[in-house]
Amino acid sequence: MTSGSSSAFENTPALRNQNAPANRLSPRHRRSAGAVLVLLVVLATFLANRLAGRGSSEVQLAGETMGTIYNIKFLASRDSWNATAKSRIETDIADTLEEVNRRMSTWLPDSELSRLNRSQVGEPFALSAETFAVFQAALEVSKCSGGAFDITVGPVVNAYGFGPGPDHYTEPDPEILEHLAEAVGYQKLLIEPAVSTVIRTHDGMYCDLSAIAKGYGVDRVSAVLEQHGIDNYMVEIGGEIRLKGRRENGRLWRIAVEKPVGQGRTLQRIMELTDVSIATSGDYQNYFVRDGRRISHTIDPRTARPVDHTLASVTVLHEQCMWADAWATALMVLGPLEGFEVAEREQLAALFLIRHDDTTIQARSTSAFEAYHR
Repeated sequence: MTSGSSSAFENTPALRNQNAPANRLSPRHRRSAGAVLVLLVVLATFLANRLAGRGSSEVQLAGETMGTIYNIKFLASRDSWNATAKSRIETDIADTLEEVNRRMSTWLPDSELSRLNRSQVGEPFALSAETFAVFQAALEVSKCSGGAFDITVGPVVNAYGFGPGPDHYTEPDPEILEHLAEAVGYQKLLIEPAVSTVIRTHDGMYCDLSAIAKGYGVDRVSAVLEQHGIDNYMVEIGGEIRLKGRRENGRLWRIAVEKPVGQGRTLQRIMELTDVSIATSGDYQNYFVRDGRRISHTIDPRTARPVDHTLASVTVLHEQCMWADAWATALMVLGPLEGFEVAEREQLAALFLIRHDDTTIQARSTSAFEAYHR
C-alpha cells in the first residue's frame, strides 16, 4: 500500500485551479459602476501579481530523502538571500528530513518505527509526539475508509517484494498470505493518546508509514520554509506536493497529473494551484506481471491481495499533504466506485482516472475537486 506521484512542471500549463469567478453585478446596476468595479479588480490583480515577485528571486533546492528525491522552489528576497541564508535553510531542511527518516523509516533498522516493529507483543511502546501524531492521522483514515488504508499491511507488502530491501517480486502462496493476514488490521493496534504509546497485539505485526510519511515530510519542510519567512513556495517529495503563494512572475504554481499509461510521460490534466497539497496514488508504475496478470504494488489490507479493479490513479487535494497522501492511497484501494462514494461522503477533492482499455482513460472528479475550477 504505497502512493504514486503528481508532477510539478515549470513550463507546463498546470492542474488548473481556476480562481473563483468575479462576483457578477445585477443587471440593474449601471454600466459605470460595473466599469469601475472591473477596473478595480484588474488593478488589484495586477498589483498582487507584481508584489508576489517584486524584489524576489526564485530559488531551487533538490536532494535525496526517504528513498526518493525532493525538489523545492521558493521566492527569496534579493536583499537578504546570500550564501549564509542558503546554508542555513539547506541545513534546516536536511535536519528536518533526517529527523523524519530517523522516526518513520522502515529501511533504517534503528528508526523509531523499526524499533516499534521489534517491540515485545503486548507491551506499550512510547512514541515521539511527532510519530504518534502521524499514527493518529493514519488510524483516522483507516476508520473513515473502512480499513482500505492500514499501516499494519506491511507484512503482506513485503511478501510480494514491494517492501524494503532488494526487489524480489513474487506471488506468495495463499497459505502464507492467510497466515500474514492474521497480523493485519488497524483495530489490532492499540494506542493510548494520554501517554503516546502503541501496543502490538499480534506476533508478526509490522507497521509501515510509507503511504503517509512522505506527505508528512512535505508538511514539515513547508513549516521550515515558513519559519524562515518564506510565503511563496513549492515543496515536493517523491511526487507529494505542497504549494503556497505564487511564483516569481506572480502566477499560480503549475502542477500536472500524469496520464497513467505506463510507458513514457503523458499529461492527463494540468492545473494552476496555490495554498493546497496534492498527492497521487496509482498502479501504473510499480507492478510486476505473473502468468499474464498484472500484480499491483497497491495491496488491499482487507483481502491481503493486490487491488484488481479499473482505477489507474487517484489524485487528492487537501490542506495538509499528510492527509492527501493517506487518502490518495485509501481511495486507490477502494477503487473507482466505492472510492468515489467515500470521497464524496468525506468531501474530498479527488480526481479519479479510470482505465477502460489499454488506451482509454476516463476522468471523474468529485464536486470538491471541481470547486477548484470554478
